[in-house]
Amino acid sequence: MSELILKFLKFGIVGASGVGVDFGITWICKEKLHLNKYIANSTGFLCAVVSNYLLNRVWTFHSQDPSIAMQFSKFLLASLIGLGLNNGIIYFLNERRGVKFYTAKLIATGVVTLWNFWANYTFTFRA
Repeated sequence: MSELILKFLKFGIVGASGVGVDFGITWICKEKLHLNKYIANSTGFLCAVVSNYLLNRVWTFHSQDPSIAMQFSKFLLASLIGLGLNNGIIYFLNERRGVKFYTAKLIATGVVTLWNFWANYTFTFRA
């Protein structure tokens, strides 16, 4: 159980760095490039996927799996499901409930973190 908790904590630290990448890219795309908020959100999210995969592979899960392309595909699949959840939560909170966009994005990120850890622990990086 302590190993699972340690992995979750490391996953959280990696996720926090991913939040920086995600929010930074989203902000640049939305505020500076004036892209649609969902395209900006998706772009930020996908950039964070790449950095999170690399950090989780090496640091969180210590993966030695030689089939990196297959493993990244699994990570990407879990992340794309997470992206759908993320955009759905943002849509519901921002469009339907009037929550400010970045507040909705922060809430969505918290919820999707739980999905992403479970999916990657049981599917992507399963020993």
